Amino acid sequence: MIFTSNEQQFLAQAGLGRLATVSPDGVVQNNPTSYRVNADGTIDIGGMRMRATRKYRNVEAGSRVSFVIDQQVSLDPYVIRGIEIRGTAEALDDEEPPFPPQERAVIRIRPERVISWGIDGGSFDFTSRVVE
Repeated sequence: MIFTSNEQQFLAQAGLGRLATVSPDGVVQNNPTSYRVNADGTIDIGGMRMRATRKYRNVEAGSRVSFVIDQQVSLDPYVIRGIEIRGTAEALDDEEPPFPPQERAVIRIRPERVISWGIDGGSFDFTSRVVE
């Protein structure tokens, strides 16, 4: 499995992440977005007008992606947790979106590297692995 059981639980509860893509001319774009983790470990990003977004066009043009889901659990003591998923992505048309009112187009992320903190250990315990 791509994600540990604690990471799976975190991803199921967090609900909002930020997807970073890069345009063909090198401009970085990063926006908050909803998501769904699929049974095979891929992640689908949805949106109300997905086909018209810069992130969708960047992925269509071949952008690699970084997707971050994180939370500040408390300030005192300072506790944070999160996951960064790096990988390839494809822009898919006529796919079921994460939430029904969204457009039937998604960005599907295929994880290649997973970095997490505060999930399988303490707030500043980082893990990093390559997905086989």
